[in-house]
This record gives sequence, C-alpha cells and structure tokens, in this order.
Amino acid sequence: MIAFNKYYNQFNILSVTLVVISLLFLIFKGLNFGIDFKGGTLIELRSSDSKINVSSLRDNLNQMNLGDISVKKFGNETDFLIKFENSDNKNAIEKIKINLDKSFGNNFNFRRVENVGPKVSSELLRSGVIAISVALALMLIYIWIRFEWQFSLGAILALFHDVIVTLGLFSLLGLEINLSIIAAVLTIVGYSMNDTVVIFDRVRENLRKYSDIKIYELTNISINETLSRTLITSITTLLALLSIFFFGGEILKGFSLAMIFGVIFGTYSSIYIANTILVRLKVSQKTVLRDDDKN
Repeated sequence: MIAFNKYYNQFNILSVTLVVISLLFLIFKGLNFGIDFKGGTLIELRSSDSKINVSSLRDNLNQMNLGDISVKKFGNETDFLIKFENSDNKNAIEKIKINLDKSFGNNFNFRRVENVGPKVSSELLRSGVIAISVALALMLIYIWIRFEWQFSLGAILALFHDVIVTLGLFSLLGLEINLSIIAAVLTIVGYSMNDTVVIFDRVRENLRKYSDIKIYELTNISINETLSRTLITSITTLLALLSIFFFGGEILKGFSLAMIFGVIFGTYSSIYIANTILVRLKVSQKTVLRDDDKN
C-alpha cells in the first residue's frame, strides 16, 4: 500500500503555492485572448514557394499599417497563420491578396479567413465566463446534495485548484485562449469532479465499515483501493490527448494541451486536495451516520 497520507502536508504547501503563483500571473500578466474574444482577423495561407519565410512575410505585411500583426508557421513549413486586429477597411483582405501577389507572385492559397467583430467577441467572452461559472455552480449544487458539506468543500476546492492552475499555466506560457480552451476548461471541471467523487464514494463506504480507523488512515486506504481505476482512466485519457497534441494539427494543440494539464492536475487534486480537506475537518463515522439519519 502506498502511503499517500505521508505527504499530505508537503503537497498542500505545493498546491497553495501553485494557486498563488497562478493568481498573480492571471492578475498582473493576464491571459492571451485570441480573436474569438478580442476581435480581429485570422488568415491561414499556404505558399507554393518554400523560400518564403515568416520574417519576409511579416515585413511585407507591416508596411500595410494593419496594426499589431502576428505571423507564424502553422503546421507545414509552407503554411502560415496571420492575425491582426480588426480594420475599419472592409477591403483589407482583398488588399492583402493584391499586395502578396505583387510582392511574392501568385504563390499563396488563402485556405481560411475568419473575422470577428468587437461586439461579437465581447459577447463570446461573456458567454464563456457564464458557461464556466454555471458549470461550477451546478457542480457545487450536485456535490452538496450528493455528499456531506465537508466532502462538498473538498471537491469544490479541488475544482478551483485545477481551473486556476491550468489558466495560470496558459498565462505563464502566453498560450492563446479561444473557444476551444473554454470547452477544455469545462471538460476539466467534469473530469476532476468524476475523479473526486469515485474516491469520496469509497471514503464514505469505509467510514460506515470501519469505526476504529481515523480519517487520516482511512483516506489513504480509500485512495489505494481506487488507485487502479484512477490511473487507468488518467493514463488512457492522456494517451488519447497526446495523440491529438502531436498528430491532430495546430488547431487542436491548444485544446489538447489544456486537457493534458487538466487531467494531470485533476488526478493530483482528487488525491492531495479533496482528501486532505476531509482530514483537516476531522470527518468521522459520526459525520456520515448523522447524514444518513437525516435522510
């Protein structure tokens, strides 16, 4: 049996440190919102000339006064992704086509063009925040009904940890936040809750079964009893996500990376955050039996 409880204090300190650092990054550095949330134009190009590089393309586009512009490789060596803030000029895309043809010849294929206005982007951002808030609120209601309040508090703190640390990593690395990342965060919420509920179910069963074992030891027993299920689920999920990250193309990289972070943090928090809350609140057999009597 692995002595997970031996490291409760050390990992609690680590968790608090990670959350504080993540919050500092989110407050002072913020998130790198994509055009979904701040508005702008995105163009995906494919060049038939392998000699055209990012720097020459960027220098050419900077002469057009499009504002803050980003040019980077996208997938293959001849694929480029161009992003710039919305322009009032409705003919901006056509002017870019004419300019590129004039400077580089007819070597570009415009594979994708997306334009998001400032009003739409602000609505998308508001909808994303509402979606995450509603998901967390519904999880809180579910767990409050499903378990005693001590279990509910542990599950919600684990959820908070997973979401904040994942977003903190995105802030630290400067990774783009778009609609797919919001979808990933919502998935992380569900995944983390599922992991925690499985262990909590076993803790409650063992609380009813063993009256002479303290919660410090009982949580460790419960974690070990559900460990194979937790690891199998996490590993198989990670294998699928790693495949998407390496072979799914540039568009899915942000989503898969957020999910990889979330699965790792979700597995960790279900063991070292949710369960340590039960220990610190001194949950006992009386806690569960008292709730059973009420029902």
